[in-house]
Amino acid sequence: MKVNKNYYGGRISNHQPYTLSIKVIFSIIILLSSFVLFSQKKYENIREPSDRPNFVFIVADDLGYGDLGFTGSTQIKTPNIDQLAQTGIFCTQGYVSSAVCSPSRAGFLTGINQVEFGHDNNLANTQPGFDPQFLGLPIEQKTIADYLKPLGYVSGIIGKWHLGYENQFHPLKRGFDKFWGYRGGGHDYFNSKPEGKGYMSPLESNYKTPQPITYITDDKGDECVDFIKRHKNEPFFLFASFNAPHTPMQATQADLALYGHIQDKKRQTYAAMVHRLDVNVGRIIDAIAEHDLDKNTLVVFISDNGGPIDNGSINSPYNGKKGTLLEGGLHVPFILNWPQTLPSGKTYSQMVSSLDFAPTFLALAGGNVKEYPFSGSDLIPHLMEDGNQIPHDNLMWRFTISAAIREGDYKLIRLPDRLPLLFHLPSDIAEQHNIALDNLDITRDLLEKLGNWDVSLPHPLFLEGAEWKKRQLYQYDDSYPLIQP
Repeated sequence: MKVNKNYYGGRISNHQPYTLSIKVIFSIIILLSSFVLFSQKKYENIREPSDRPNFVFIVADDLGYGDLGFTGSTQIKTPNIDQLAQTGIFCTQGYVSSAVCSPSRAGFLTGINQVEFGHDNNLANTQPGFDPQFLGLPIEQKTIADYLKPLGYVSGIIGKWHLGYENQFHPLKRGFDKFWGYRGGGHDYFNSKPEGKGYMSPLESNYKTPQPITYITDDKGDECVDFIKRHKNEPFFLFASFNAPHTPMQATQADLALYGHIQDKKRQTYAAMVHRLDVNVGRIIDAIAEHDLDKNTLVVFISDNGGPIDNGSINSPYNGKKGTLLEGGLHVPFILNWPQTLPSGKTYSQMVSSLDFAPTFLALAGGNVKEYPFSGSDLIPHLMEDGNQIPHDNLMWRFTISAAIREGDYKLIRLPDRLPLLFHLPSDIAEQHNIALDNLDITRDLLEKLGNWDVSLPHPLFLEGAEWKKRQLYQYDDSYPLIQP
């Protein structure tokens, strides 16, 4: 029998070269298939069910940028939030899509810039000429919970909703399976009334009779810990929607005593409220670890907008406040923590937006981000790789009397009573020097881009009272603390 030597020097029959080629072809096909699947997993985030993480989305309310340890405060101690930043990724150029609560939340829960569907303003009383049935997050807009539900996730919101009071806007009709909290924009920290309105409204829950309030930040912590325990064996999305340190300014006596050395009573109360928020963030993180979920849980922490200053907050080193499109109104602490998967102890310096969370969560859960008209981007490829591609060429905002655009190092703000404001942020982080007239080409270019975007947007579905327009305009002339006490 004729024999052939293979490339290992062995002996095979004259029929085996054909057999070997078939094996080689199959091996190549398998390798190519594996490469394609790897590429899909890497770049399109197509994931197996066992790879799909839980999401814990922690949102503070009206938190000053500089009022955490890792953002510069030496006065307020926040070891748990600091630890999230130190073991996760701190995005140093993190923004929200609005300078006030409701539109910011409409943006980050949908992944679409809220002005693109008419949710420009904060919720208030229905103004003449507007239909109260549209006073909330438009019912055709999907939320993160809606996107995750078909993928097998259970979603819960604990705390503040502020996206519509009418029943059609209720969180249980917006993809969420569990709700413990209140529909409004704030709440008393110690009390509620069965027939109460506003900050005294009764708490709602679809899975229990709400307990009497002790201190609402602690009560929210209790419910978050319980949610994690109850759903530890299934993929979940927890929206931990705190109202601290939003008004009313109320703290426990024990926490006030911790900050008794602060002479300014409002600042003392604010510091105590932020401390208690930090304690409950720590409780959430401990619960994740206790149930062995830390390897498969992405934790995000932001504030819904900058500090309003009149609650005792400080946005140092940034100028401005809640309600303005200066950095102090939009630039927020922005953390993603998943040490088993994401780099640990890293800072990421490209512009990112709260609009990025919805597409990021959907991609990690195994969904197809390309099917939806997100304004945001899936951040994971950017955070995992050292490539030069950036998540956003620019970011744009519109809020009542103001609009703004940031592109690269420059930020332009357009107001109705003055020439545009142009700032070079790397050299002027506190936005103190308007260089619009010295850089007319940049000013014209950014104005044109902002204007073309602005005129493409729909009319607002509702408005706040007209008195807010003057208040917001005057805020651009105020002075703000730029140094931590």
